[in-house]
Amino acid sequence: MPDQEQTFRIIPDDWLNPLPVARLFEHPARPLEVDMGCGKGRFLLAHAAGHPEVNFLGIDRMLRRVRALDRKARRRGLTHVRLLRMEAYYATTYLLPADAVTTFYIFFPDPWPKKRHHEHRLFNPRYMDALHRTLRAGGRVHFATDHMPYFEEVCGLFRADARFREVEPYIPNEQERTDFELWYIRQGEVGRMSVEKVE
Repeated sequence: MPDQEQTFRIIPDDWLNPLPVARLFEHPARPLEVDMGCGKGRFLLAHAAGHPEVNFLGIDRMLRRVRALDRKARRRGLTHVRLLRMEAYYATTYLLPADAVTTFYIFFPDPWPKKRHHEHRLFNPRYMDALHRTLRAGGRVHFATDHMPYFEEVCGLFRADARFREVEPYIPNEQERTDFELWYIRQGEVGRMSVEKVE
């Protein structure tokens, strides 16, 4: 693992087994929240700044974004933030430990709108299994998308899965809105859904 004083980025020693996530933070007993597809980090930085009592893991597949976000987090002294460059499905399925996450934020994942590309969408029955495995009892998933057919599909998956129950959707404050949302919210509707893992 890298020296955390120099970088908040995580480079796993083992890509096939779960990360020792708790040991990556100064206060390992604190709740762990995961920003899946953290992008440029507007949500992660704002939310982490307001919740110093929580450990945050930002995951994104683009190295340029992760490096830029690492610099921003260090400049702001957000020592309870860690970053992982990884594809979301693989990270959840293989690298996050069981019963480790209190909250997932999954905002505006790629909807792969063309029918022939739907198999690339993040949400499917296997991903539901991965979310359930990694969430603590009572842990939550907050989901948002501007692609309403995809929104209905994801809502259908959660509502048909007795392992989750629907709760009031999470609404970000102005500082937490992603760059994508700030642009899109002027263009059309945003679907939001939040669920809780049944104990």
